[in-house]
Amino acid sequence: MATGTASRALPRPLRERPLSRARLRPPRGRGADAALASGVFLLVAVGSLRSLIGEREESWAVTSAGWVLIAAVCGALYFCRRHPVAVAAFVLACNAAYYLNSAYDGPLMVAFVVALYSVAAEGRLQSAIALAALSVIGTGLGTLAGNEDVNGVAVFMLTGWLVGVIALGWVRHSRQAYAREAEQRAASEERLRIARELHDVIGHHISLVNVQSAAALRRLQKDPVKGAERAGEALGAIKESSRQALRELRATLGVLRQADEAAPTAPTAGLDRMGELVEAARLAGLDVRTQTDGGRRPLPTEVDLAAYRIVQESLTNVTRHARATTVTVRVDRGPADVTVEITDDGQGPAPAGGMPGSGISGMRERARALGGELTAGPAPGRGFTVRARLPYEIPYDVPNVPKPNIPHEVPNENGAPSPS
Repeated sequence: MATGTASRALPRPLRERPLSRARLRPPRGRGADAALASGVFLLVAVGSLRSLIGEREESWAVTSAGWVLIAAVCGALYFCRRHPVAVAAFVLACNAAYYLNSAYDGPLMVAFVVALYSVAAEGRLQSAIALAALSVIGTGLGTLAGNEDVNGVAVFMLTGWLVGVIALGWVRHSRQAYAREAEQRAASEERLRIARELHDVIGHHISLVNVQSAAALRRLQKDPVKGAERAGEALGAIKESSRQALRELRATLGVLRQADEAAPTAPTAGLDRMGELVEAARLAGLDVRTQTDGGRRPLPTEVDLAAYRIVQESLTNVTRHARATTVTVRVDRGPADVTVEITDDGQGPAPAGGMPGSGISGMRERARALGGELTAGPAPGRGFTVRARLPYEIPYDVPNVPKPNIPHEVPNENGAPSPS
C-alpha cells in the first residue's frame, strides 16, 4: 500500500520510463553534436569530390592528406560545444594546412565558421574575435605572398562573414543567458510566493489557536468550575481553527503536487468566505463589525483571493499584537476595483517600522502584484488601519511581478479535503 502511494507521488515520466532504457540513452546534446559533425562532413565531402575525379592537379599523397584533414576537422566538431575554443583553434590550424597544400579549394572553411559560431555562442567573445582575426590575417598574408586565388575582395568578404557569424553566436548566447536569468528569477519569486501563502495560511490559524488556548488557561486558573464552560467554547474554537489550517495547508500542498496530472478541485478562498474569518476572530474575543458596499459583485479569482488574504492577515495581526477589542472590516466592490479596509481600536499606534513579522510586507506584495496598493499605519487617535485597493485588471506598467497562483483544495473520495 505504501509502495503504491509513493509511486503515485512520482511524476508520470519517471514512473513510466524504465531505468535500463534511461541508462542506454546518450547524454543530452550528444546526438545533436554527432548530427552537426556528420552534416558538415557530408557538405565538405560533396564539395571536395573533384579532388578524386577528373584531371589530377596534385599527387595522391597530397589528396589523401587533404581528406585526412577533412575527416579530422569534421570529427573535432563533435566536441565543439564542450571545448569550443580548443576545437576552433584546431579547425583553424587544419584549414591553414589544407589550403596551403591542396590544389583544390574545397569548402572546409565551413567547418571553421561552425566552430567560430560555437565559441561566440558559448560566451567566449574575446576568443572568437582573436580566432577570426588570425583567420583574416592568415588570408591577408596569402594575398601579400602573391597567391592568385586570394585577393583583397576575398579578404574583405571573409571579414564580413566572420563578423556576422560572431554576432549571431553572441546574440544566441545573450538570449540563453537572459532565459536562464528569467528562469532563476521566476524560481526565486515562486519560492517567495509559496512562503507568503504558507505564512498567511498557517500564521492566521496558529495565532488564533494560541490566543484561544491562552484565554482558556486563564479562565481555568481563575475559576476552574465557572471557567470550564468557557474553556469548552475555546477548545471548540481551537478545533475549528486547526481544521481550517489543515484544510488550507492541504489545498496549498495539493497545488504543488499537480505538476503532471489534473486533480479535481474545490472552490478557492475568497471574500465569500470572509464570514469564517470574522467568526474565528469573534471566538478569539474580538468584536468584529463588517460593512460591505457594492453588493456581491463577482471578482476575478486572483483579486478575490488577495482580498481574502489581506483581511485574514490583518485580523491575525490584530489578534496577536493590537490588544484591541473592536475591529471594523469594510469591503467596497467598485466598478473598477475593490477596496478593503480593516481598522481596530488597539492601544495606541503600532511600534516603529510597523507590526512585527512579515505580514505587512506580504500583503503589500500581494497588492502590488495585481497593480494595486496597500497602506498600513496608525489610525487617527488610536488603533491601526490597513487599506488595500485592488484593480480588477492589471495595468500594463506594473513591474514584472508574477500573479499569485490560486491554491485549490483537493478533495478525497468522500468529497472532503485531502492532501493527496
